[in-house]
Amino acid sequence: MALADHLAHDTTAANHRRDRWIGVYIGVLAVILAVCTLGGGNAAKDATLKNIEAANTWNFFQAKNLRRHVLRTQADELELVALANPSLSAETRAAIEKKVADYKAEDRKLTSDPKSGEGLDELFMRGKALETARDLALRKDPYFDYGQALLQIAIVLASVAIISGGSAVLIASAVMGVAGTVITLNGFLLLVAVPFIG
Repeated sequence: MALADHLAHDTTAANHRRDRWIGVYIGVLAVILAVCTLGGGNAAKDATLKNIEAANTWNFFQAKNLRRHVLRTQADELELVALANPSLSAETRAAIEKKVADYKAEDRKLTSDPKSGEGLDELFMRGKALETARDLALRKDPYFDYGQALLQIAIVLASVAIISGGSAVLIASAVMGVAGTVITLNGFLLLVAVPFIG
């Protein structure tokens, strides 16, 4: 009877140690899940923010482009008025030429203004850069979603392994945990384009 008690005690102690290690493993998975959730939240916020900034930049670009078009039209009309009326006084002709020169100077400033960074050329580059940043965040986000799902499944399976004592369930949890961790890392680094995810 003492031998049976000793073997039962050894089995209980081994199960207790196993359960403690599974508890530590679950804690590690929970930390990775928290980092994954943070990365996913940041990617989603970045995508939204960059999309709003890009839309604002393109709206500003369109407004400036419309203004430039109006200036060009007005300059063309004044030049045609000067050509169509050769009898204009020198004063009127000079006033028209000055206005045309002012419009053309404003046209050049609307086209490119490196000092303010708000010329059409600069706005175009800024809009494209914001779209690129938005697209990058959108490519990252699905990896975090899948990483979260896999890590949550791994935690549930590890919890089931504690209750059931099944090694197969623990192995399945480890596979899910590793896959979730790798996909989470890929969400941050985008080293590999996984089909059907990104």
